[in-house]
Amino acid sequence: MADALQYDDMNENGRYTYADYLSWDTKERYQLINGEVFLMASPSITHQGILMTLSIEFGSWLKGKTCQVFASPLDVRLFPEEDNSDNTVVQPDLVVVCDNKKLLGRAVDGPPDLVIEVVSPSNSHKELYLKFQYYLEAGVREYWVIDPEQKAVQVNLYENRRYLSTLYKDNDSIPVTILPGLEIALRDLWSANAV
Repeated sequence: MADALQYDDMNENGRYTYADYLSWDTKERYQLINGEVFLMASPSITHQGILMTLSIEFGSWLKGKTCQVFASPLDVRLFPEEDNSDNTVVQPDLVVVCDNKKLLGRAVDGPPDLVIEVVSPSNSHKELYLKFQYYLEAGVREYWVIDPEQKAVQVNLYENRRYLSTLYKDNDSIPVTILPGLEIALRDLWSANAV
């Protein structure tokens, strides 16, 4: 890790906080999940193709509407504290935020309405598991996990403090529950990355 991440920078419980995160002078990108640091690798061409396709789809549909779409890199503080002592800061690939009060600082302060993650080989199972748990705990209303290799998307919808999951594959279309009327055709995601 970069020189900025020294053990003496940790708080007394051995974990990093958002305040620590803000002080790091590094070009690397990191996420904090319960104070644990996860280095973010540079995304692949496939990953970026999917992200660009989704950004265009969501951006076009949301034009003139209240909700806004943002693509990574953008910090999302799932459980923000005024003193920056919170210790979970993630950078999902794409988020939709419908509450503009969450957009007043340099990060999204609170859970987005929709989070989309594109899985890459650098994602560890531990990281994916922890994110699932924290998005659920924070109350993210809709959470997608896109697996380009399997050409599949797991859509998790928040209901009664748990996620109800549906798997979409191949050329299915996914209805965006938080944005009634919007559907994403998976064939567009996969064809955007055909080389």
